[in-house]
Amino acid sequence: MTIAIMITAKITRGRAMLDDFLTRAALAGLGVALAAGPLGCFVVWRRMAYFGEATSHAAILGVALALAFSVNIFVGTLVVALLMALTVSALAGRGLAMDTTLGVLAHAALAFGLVGVSFLQGVRVDLTAYLFGDILAVSRSDLGFIWGGALAVLALLAWRWSALLTSTLNEELAHASGIDTGRERMVLTLALALVVAVAIKVVGALLIVAMLIIPAAAARGPSRTPEGMAVLAVVVGAVSALGGLWASLSYDTPAGPSIVAVSALIFAGMLVLPRRS
Repeated sequence: MTIAIMITAKITRGRAMLDDFLTRAALAGLGVALAAGPLGCFVVWRRMAYFGEATSHAAILGVALALAFSVNIFVGTLVVALLMALTVSALAGRGLAMDTTLGVLAHAALAFGLVGVSFLQGVRVDLTAYLFGDILAVSRSDLGFIWGGALAVLALLAWRWSALLTSTLNEELAHASGIDTGRERMVLTLALALVVAVAIKVVGALLIVAMLIIPAAAARGPSRTPEGMAVLAVVVGAVSALGGLWASLSYDTPAGPSIVAVSALIFAGMLVLPRRS
């Protein structure tokens, strides 16, 4: 009887631990979807995919610096991602070919980050977790950073929504309305850096842009208004996160790529739906 009670207690504790980490993983995925959905709409509207890629690749350099100086990974990632975004914005006004500039910066930052990690002494680093995400290892403190960053992005976009939308659709109209388009670009730059910082734990540096672009692209066809597209992008991102997590647990596939794969399948499904008139 005593042995049976001990076995039952161990099984109960095991189930509780399983439920706990699954709950954290699901909440992390939902937090990223909440932030990436509306921001991804602006990335799609403004054709900022390369800009987002350069910022997200810089996250690996942020990870290396954070580990080297023993600071929080989220802080290091946010600072470097923001610096990269500001650098790209500054270079945009110097007449350089932006696709070439972004390609150089994106891959240089990724390379320097990977090289920097190799110089760290006495620190075990699972690069796969930072490149492709490790949502199943999200801790409670990670959840706090993810949801704090997601809510900050959402509040920032809600506050500047009208101005951002006007400057995105028609810069001349924005200038005529007294809107500082440079300031609105800076708002998007800050929001993008925040999303990169909160999403690296979930989908990794190489797949962050996919979570920005694919849900927004999937939501574009059926949506009749920009606000509707933003809401639908959040829904697609949330379904992708939960569906990818289920697929990862069911078929023993990597979680981050599974989330993006589900998102891509939803996008493919949206293509067969009638487009808005």
